[in-house]
Amino acid sequence: MTSDRLFVYGTLMRGFDHPMARLLAGHADFMGEATCRGRLVLVKHYPGLLLSDAASDIVHGELFRMRVPDELLGELDMYEACGEGFPEPTEYLRRLVDVTPPDGATEKAWTYVYNWPVAGLPIIESGRFLPL
Repeated sequence: MTSDRLFVYGTLMRGFDHPMARLLAGHADFMGEATCRGRLVLVKHYPGLLLSDAASDIVHGELFRMRVPDELLGELDMYEACGEGFPEPTEYLRRLVDVTPPDGATEKAWTYVYNWPVAGLPIIESGRFLPL
């Protein structure tokens, strides 16, 4: 299964002055804010998503429709240092997750899930990563 949707929750969101955020904005259409089930940890100056089944664990982010998904995902995989050619375990894994846009119709979207130990990392209780 695949998808042309991408859910971002950190420095790839609009409003961040980041080269990959600009790449995304240039090659994907912003569909609106969305949520997925999970928790955010603050890794360094960026967050990591931990998937969760608990209804109370909500991560807020943005949903994009990628115009050329394969190419864009390839670029993002390189940026997130995951996929083929990177030593395991990679810091992030790209996964299809259920996301809920404002209209409430759940759909599948790619996102990057944090894959390294999280002991000692602070939880972002609001589930929302904000520019500093």
